[in-house]
Amino acid sequence: MEITEKGTPANAGREANFVAWLIARCQEDKGLAARLRRADNPSTEYQCWETLAAWGVDLEREGQRLPFATVAAAIARAKPPANGRLSLGRAVARCFDEGNQSDQAKTRLRRLLACDELAELCRVLRPMLTLIESRVAQPLDYARLLKQLVDFGRASAGGNDTWLQRIRAQWAQDFYGQKPEAEAGEAA
Repeated sequence: MEITEKGTPANAGREANFVAWLIARCQEDKGLAARLRRADNPSTEYQCWETLAAWGVDLEREGQRLPFATVAAAIARAKPPANGRLSLGRAVARCFDEGNQSDQAKTRLRRLLACDELAELCRVLRPMLTLIESRVAQPLDYARLLKQLVDFGRASAGGNDTWLQRIRAQWAQDFYGQKPEAEAGEAA
């Protein structure tokens, strides 16, 4: 199986290569896209396992399987033309007219940030991704999201609260606005 597509840098990580390949394949193969969409349901998730296993995902390890299945289902539903640049935090804010000032947006972000385990995070994230797909025209950065989910899974399994906090802080920072370095650079 060819795992890289044109436009994907040779040094791109596994997550970026998977996302690029998946976006291209979902455009061409409607059957594959239909099987991947079923990955959101635990009863039918097994229909995407052939694809995940081909990418070296250990299907017995939830920490590997869930991030890839969650992102694969989101890509199959959204059908983006390419991987986007929009972060998860910004996308949640853009779902509402008031942006990051919206009480609904803040509630959704807080629910996301309250997750301590990967399985819980993916359960909370699935409907959020559907909402983003329906309300935000700009595509998500699925490669970055997948990397964050994989890291979250490793950190929660290993009890590494520092990494969990780092990922949560990235989502919150993106939701609430510019990074401090960017603001300092703009003031100069």
